[in-house]
Amino acid sequence: MFKNLFSSTKKELKIARKLADKVFSLESQMAVLSDEEIRNKTQEYKQRFNAGETLDDLLPEAYALVREASKRVSHKTPYYVQVLGAIAIHHGNIAEMKTGEGKTLTSVMPAYLNALNGLGVHIVTVNEYLAKREAEGEIGDIFRFLGLTVGLNLRELSSEDKKDAYSADVLYSTNSELGFDYLRDHMVLYAGEMVAQRGYNFAIVDEVDSILIDEARTPLIISGGAKNTQNLYEQADRFAKSLKEDEYEIDIETKTIELSEAGINRAESVFQISNLYDLRNVSLLHHINNALRANYIMARDKEYVVDGGEVLIVDQFTGRILRGRQFSEGLHQALEAKENVDVKKETVTVATITYQNFFRMYKKLSGMTGTAKTEEDEFRDIYNMEVIEIPTNLPVIRKDETDYLYATIEEKFDALIKEVKERHEKGQPMLIGTVAVETSEIISMLLRKNRIPHEILNAKNHEREAEIIAKAGLKNAVTIATNMAGRGTDIKLGEGVVELGGLAVLGTERHESRRIDNQLRGRAGRQGDPGYSRFFVSGEDELLVRFTGERFKSIVKQMSKINGPGEPISSKMLSKFVTNAQKRIEGNNYDTRKNVLKYDDVLRVQREIIYGQRKDVLTLESIEDKVIKMIEATIENEVSPFITEVGRNKYEIDDEGLVNHLESTLFYKDTFDLNELKKLDEDELISLITSEALKELEAKKAATPIEVYNEFLKVIMLRMIDTYWMRHIDVMSELRQGVRLQAYGQQNPLIIYQQEGKRLFDEMIENIAKDVTKYAIMARIQVNVTREAVVKGAKAADNAEEKDKKQRVRKNRGKTAPWR
Repeated sequence: MFKNLFSSTKKELKIARKLADKVFSLESQMAVLSDEEIRNKTQEYKQRFNAGETLDDLLPEAYALVREASKRVSHKTPYYVQVLGAIAIHHGNIAEMKTGEGKTLTSVMPAYLNALNGLGVHIVTVNEYLAKREAEGEIGDIFRFLGLTVGLNLRELSSEDKKDAYSADVLYSTNSELGFDYLRDHMVLYAGEMVAQRGYNFAIVDEVDSILIDEARTPLIISGGAKNTQNLYEQADRFAKSLKEDEYEIDIETKTIELSEAGINRAESVFQISNLYDLRNVSLLHHINNALRANYIMARDKEYVVDGGEVLIVDQFTGRILRGRQFSEGLHQALEAKENVDVKKETVTVATITYQNFFRMYKKLSGMTGTAKTEEDEFRDIYNMEVIEIPTNLPVIRKDETDYLYATIEEKFDALIKEVKERHEKGQPMLIGTVAVETSEIISMLLRKNRIPHEILNAKNHEREAEIIAKAGLKNAVTIATNMAGRGTDIKLGEGVVELGGLAVLGTERHESRRIDNQLRGRAGRQGDPGYSRFFVSGEDELLVRFTGERFKSIVKQMSKINGPGEPISSKMLSKFVTNAQKRIEGNNYDTRKNVLKYDDVLRVQREIIYGQRKDVLTLESIEDKVIKMIEATIENEVSPFITEVGRNKYEIDDEGLVNHLESTLFYKDTFDLNELKKLDEDELISLITSEALKELEAKKAATPIEVYNEFLKVIMLRMIDTYWMRHIDVMSELRQGVRLQAYGQQNPLIIYQQEGKRLFDEMIENIAKDVTKYAIMARIQVNVTREAVVKGAKAADNAEEKDKKQRVRKNRGKTAPWR
């Protein structure tokens, strides 16, 4: 009762309905406008915004204008419920709209409204095909008709083309390309090379649960030079394959594996070490753990496929192959060793961010999907977004039947094939959903045996996706599909199919996530069409083995004896078992994502400081004041070890040691007069050394043109920040792997990571300042001074196949500068 009383959906829809009524009341007013007048309205709204009206004030008119423009361009007028969804999106929430309710058209209204402030709107899609379809098709035409510019951000675009795309009023892009552009923008050498010049104003994320929940566990990584660890992967793989069953332990529920006591002894004997858990053996232990996971947890044709001598990831939530992407932290190389294909060199991480932290940078974030309610707590806690359930335009009349449960997988498959045969004889089209590529191939074999013609859509033949989906709703069509058919695919019914009961969706097992099951069900019964869905589940399914153990299996066996062999059990109690197993996995996955975020939050604070410093170097005309601050801090740090307190307010100064130290690290020989220094107290000493450094800087400034002097300081600062930051990122990545060992010593790995991370960061900041000081004082300025990238040919983990884009570099003729 109380939940209903304070429901975010109820409250938001109450506000939204009042606004939607205003939008609809303006319909006749907009209908009389000419095409030219509609375009002029956009300029009028922009001027009114600049004159002080808010976007909320403009909403009814703007939405009414979009409805009229859509009617003229696409011959589709947004329904009342689509306007409700558009209002929820403008308010920075998630509009949960069922399949076929027209989410794409809904997004045009808030995108148009929020583009009026001139700061840009990003519409985020799950793949480039969808981004291209919307930007270049009917939806893009609506924006263009209204007088807005539309950009399309693709992987292969040059830096200049990307900049043009980002400067458009509305930008269509995938989530990964936006994230990698952000990281690359903070690796450029000149401010003009940054592609996202206006920052991150407002994002509308399509399939928001897929992007912000399912993909949130994998950080985006840009990598640089290779590490030489190839042999260690092969050695660890041979070791893992040689283990006996009592030498490792698998936790089925959490899908984790570790060596038993016997396995640890074996490892110490094979690798000739005394203690595997010694901190010196962090790298070896990491390789062994990856080899164990690759050999005993990861399954070929489920989590990955091998194609053309390459290990390719299969997205567990969409069933698609993620070309160019790699499992992180060396797991990909462990799988390559397992499958006996070429082990690619592991690379050094030079920039990284999680989707959670990237999308939280937007001033306003919103989204839309058909399935978000089950994760509403996570959306609220991490992204501060409410999930608003938007009513359907027409009632949903699809029949969602309770699960059929069987004792064994064989019984389940037999029953499934029997149902397929019965429905196929009537001519009813069917979509058979599977979780893994392997299962889809087993079902295909069984259908062939029964002479039932069918299409198969999985990660191995994704290139025929559009063609297969186009025919999936026709009479007699039988389509087997992994999760690829679950999201963003619109299966339209053929002639005479409505009379047969619409599309029948048959699930071969429950997915870990209830949302994915709901996505599959949602392929049938769109826009008031009839439809049918049922899941076939067995006590031997992986989900139930992991989370209900033998208890569920034995209950099912008992009940199947009563029912008779091959007969389904339809029980609310057992269905609850399945739902509870899914809830537990969803809880575990949420914990994993929260954990990833806690670790990345340590790096986020550091990243914001460094990227802020870097941006100043790129955008400010002069950074002399920042260099002076670094010089002052460095000199204080360098002098203090030579000053010892010997009594109350009494200090002893090692003047000789200090002069030797300064003249071998920061200053030229014979800069200081030792006898003069001996006369000074500690404060006077620091003051004199600082003024000597600033005198050197002033001399450089006086001797060269001001633009050359400013560029000289920028080259030094940029070089030092990039060198130390990239090294720090990789050290933090190693640290994260290393702290896991601390859990064995009953210490909290996260606390150690936070403490050690802060120490390493403070050390890095000191080192940057020290090297900037050193080169500012000792380097000679050259007129042809030029900036240079610290890591050349850095690649995004998503963009392994991306062609190297040549940077335009000013030629540096003559002697190499001393700070290179």
